[in-house]
Amino acid sequence: MNAADRFRAAVDNKDLTALDDLFTEDIRFYSPVKFTPFEGKPMVLGLFGVLLRTFEDFRYVGDYTGTAQTSADGTSAPSAVLLFRARVGDKEIHGIDLLHLDDDGRIKEFTVMVRPQSAVHALGEAVLTGLVEDGLAPAPAGQ
Repeated sequence: MNAADRFRAAVDNKDLTALDDLFTEDIRFYSPVKFTPFEGKPMVLGLFGVLLRTFEDFRYVGDYTGTAQTSADGTSAPSAVLLFRARVGDKEIHGIDLLHLDDDGRIKEFTVMVRPQSAVHALGEAVLTGLVEDGLAPAPAGQ
């Protein structure tokens, strides 16, 4: 089973321990709602804890493998694209997860892209709420 298959199984099972084994210590997570990446395994695992309880009816619907340049340094790395569908509240989300792997087959960079814009907004609000609840982000000003 390759890294993308192991990742899919971990997400399907909501298994944070399996995700911990798949991520490099210095993983970078590029979100559709935040310009700078989330960095480091503790933060990214915390984010996944929020994501796994935020998405409803989450399912992968396809995948592609190959190579792609990383965002961090532009080097070419083995990569997988996983297509998904989900809901957040009443918003239907179409998206992709782009995984870049290191030489050991662990995920070193993770990028999420979703559409439509209304779903991006709903997802951003739900994830921020979860991050604040879990003590991983400060409450927005004025709250």
